[in-house]
Amino acid sequence: MSDDTQDHDGHSGSRRDFLYLSAGAFAGVGGAIALWPFVDSLNPSADVLALASVEVDVSQVDVGQRVTVKWRGKPVFIDRRSEAAIAEAVDTPLSDLRDPETDAQRTDRPEWLVVVGVCTHLGCVPLGQSASEPRGEWGGWFCPCHGSHYDTSGRIRKGPAPLNLPVPEHAFLTDTKIKIG
Repeated sequence: MSDDTQDHDGHSGSRRDFLYLSAGAFAGVGGAIALWPFVDSLNPSADVLALASVEVDVSQVDVGQRVTVKWRGKPVFIDRRSEAAIAEAVDTPLSDLRDPETDAQRTDRPEWLVVVGVCTHLGCVPLGQSASEPRGEWGGWFCPCHGSHYDTSGRIRKGPAPLNLPVPEHAFLTDTKIKIG
């Protein structure tokens, strides 16, 4: 045989190459089979997937009333805003906002505001869901832990929080049913 197909012992390289490739493929498949249970354990569990979305019937929510639902272990504030609250949110100049977003960017329907009720500073739950709780200087929500004030559109107006209350993915299935997630 020619020199390029034989090694220094005079053996053909094609058999050795086949054995190396076979052993490598066997080890690779075996390793993947051994790792699969670990990788699969990183997928969300069934109870987490069940909480991936929630449908909320808002037919009983009056104008000016706020309700809280739980989604993915977090409170979600649903606010049926009055005309005055909508006008106040729309008329706010973007230059007054730390995290500028228009009210239209935060709501699909101006009457309904849906935000995750977790302060963007340190993860506290702001007050303002009931009429008896302080709603802050702009009529939205107030986080008493560090003094963050949010307006009627959930935008940060004062305090250490860097961002607005997040708006979760949501859609109106009907006029009175909202799907969050």
